Amino acid sequence: MNQKQVAFQRLLDIMDDLRSQCPWDKKQTLESLRHLTIEETYELADAIIEKDMDGLKGEIGDLMLHMVFYSKIASETNQFDIADVLNGICDKLIHRHPHIYGDVEVNDEEEVKANWEKLKLKEGKKSVLEGVPKSLPALVKATRIQDKVKGIGFDWEEKNQVWNKVQEEIKEFQEEEKKGDQSKMEAEFGDVLFSLINYARFVGINPEDALEKTNRKFIKRFQWMEQATKADGKEISEMDLADMDEYWEKSKENY
Repeated sequence: MNQKQVAFQRLLDIMDDLRSQCPWDKKQTLESLRHLTIEETYELADAIIEKDMDGLKGEIGDLMLHMVFYSKIASETNQFDIADVLNGICDKLIHRHPHIYGDVEVNDEEEVKANWEKLKLKEGKKSVLEGVPKSLPALVKATRIQDKVKGIGFDWEEKNQVWNKVQEEIKEFQEEEKKGDQSKMEAEFGDVLFSLINYARFVGINPEDALEKTNRKFIKRFQWMEQATKADGKEISEMDLADMDEYWEKSKENY
């Protein structure tokens, strides 16, 4: 075995030990691990955004452990084991990459994605949107929905068309805001967000990453402002907006 195989086998052996000997690990079920896996996934996402490569290595390890853990639990009831999992994903990748393992020719990544979605429909999927998890956060879900339908050709041709749609949706929202119908305002605001996410896709921006970076930037600036006002002997909650704005502008010099 090469170094990578030895390392993976070591993890499998440790999992066997933990499952048979550790009181906590023996208690775990698929359901009890679920929320921990979600938490670990968000921690991995944090490491990516922060460009923390050491942290990323650790988070990948944590998620790898979870995948091995799920497979170990399933193997105890003869449902499947880690070999079934790995062979399953290998078979899927080979089947969905006929331009590598078959005689299909593609010109670019867009054709690869289109073929991927068409192959999934041939495999028995009733809709190209079946693979979008219901529990995804709305912003991420909108991005995935748009990616999926693009794969079968349901998309705008030019980015200026998408920007015109953004402006159209903003205008419709403003019209409903004037009328004061909260339900229709909400619906139109959702359309605004969906169209903006669509435009972000056209210009190569991941909206989730962009918003999260803005969130973090705002937090850093606001916390700097809190510290600066405190250092000047002021209470930020007692300041008027004009005074707070002066500190806010200064915070931009730092973040």
